[in-house]
Amino acid sequence: MIDKFSNKSTIDKPSFDQGLFWVSLILIAIGLIMVYSSSISFAESSKLTKHQNYFFLVRQSIYISLGFIVGFIIFQIPIRWWQKMSPYLFMAGMVSLILVLIPGIGHVVNGSRRWISLFVLNIQPSEFMKLFTAMYASDYVLRKSKEIGSFLKGFLPMASVIMLLGALLLLEPDFGAFAVILVIAMCTLILGGIDKKILMGLTIVAPIGMAALIYSSDYRYQRLIGFFNPWADPYGKGYQLSHALIAFGRGEFFGVGLGGSVENYFTYQKLTLILFGCIS
Repeated sequence: MIDKFSNKSTIDKPSFDQGLFWVSLILIAIGLIMVYSSSISFAESSKLTKHQNYFFLVRQSIYISLGFIVGFIIFQIPIRWWQKMSPYLFMAGMVSLILVLIPGIGHVVNGSRRWISLFVLNIQPSEFMKLFTAMYASDYVLRKSKEIGSFLKGFLPMASVIMLLGALLLLEPDFGAFAVILVIAMCTLILGGIDKKILMGLTIVAPIGMAALIYSSDYRYQRLIGFFNPWADPYGKGYQLSHALIAFGRGEFFGVGLGGSVENYFTYQKLTLILFGCIS
C-alpha cells in the first residue's frame, strides 16, 4: 500500500528536466536576438511599425512572456489529467482541421487555407495537432500496451487515424505539418514496441508514400528541386534559399554582427521562412 501511494505521488508531483529547461531557455534567447537582428531593416522602413526598429523585439518579448505564464499554469496540472484529456484534445484538433477548410472560417495565406481568424489573432490548427498527436499517441501505446505488437489491433487503428489526419492537412495543403506529425506518431509507436516486421514494412512503405505525395503535386516537386539546386532558378523557386546560402558565405563562422546582414534587404518573410540564414 505504501509503495503504491509513493509511486502515484512521484508521478503526480510536478517536476521538470533542468537540462532541457536551460537548453530551451538559451534557444529562446538566441531566437529573440535573431528576430531583432533580422527585423531591423523592415521595422525602420515600415509605417506599420511607426519606424520603430525595436517593434518586433518588443512584440516577440511580450509573446514569450505570455508563453511562460501559460506554461507555468499548465505545469501545475497533473500529467494524469493530460493523459485522460488527450483523446478529447485530439478530436477537438481534428474538428478544427475540418473547420479551417470551410470558406469564411479558414483564412487563406499565400494560397494555403491553414488559419482560423479569432478577432485579434490567427491560430493555425496544424501546429496544435503536433502537440495533440504526441499526447494521443503516447496515451494510445499505454492503453494498447498488450496489443501494440499486433498489426490489426495495435498498429492499424493508429495508422488509420493518422492517415485521416494527413488527408485533412493535405487539403489545406500543409505537407510539412503532415510529415512532422507522421514522424511523431511513428516514433511513438516504435518506442511503444510495435512488431519488428511492421517496422521493416514501414521503412519500405513510408518513403515510397512520401515520394508519391511529392511527385503527385507540381508545387511540392518544384520546392524539392529548388531545395537541391536553388541556383537553377535563383529568381524564382530558389530565390530564398540562394540568398540564404549567400548569407552563410558572407557570415562564415562568426557572422557580420547584429543588424549588419546585407541579405536582410533581399529576403522576404525572413522572420518565419529564412531566419536560419539571418543567424549566419
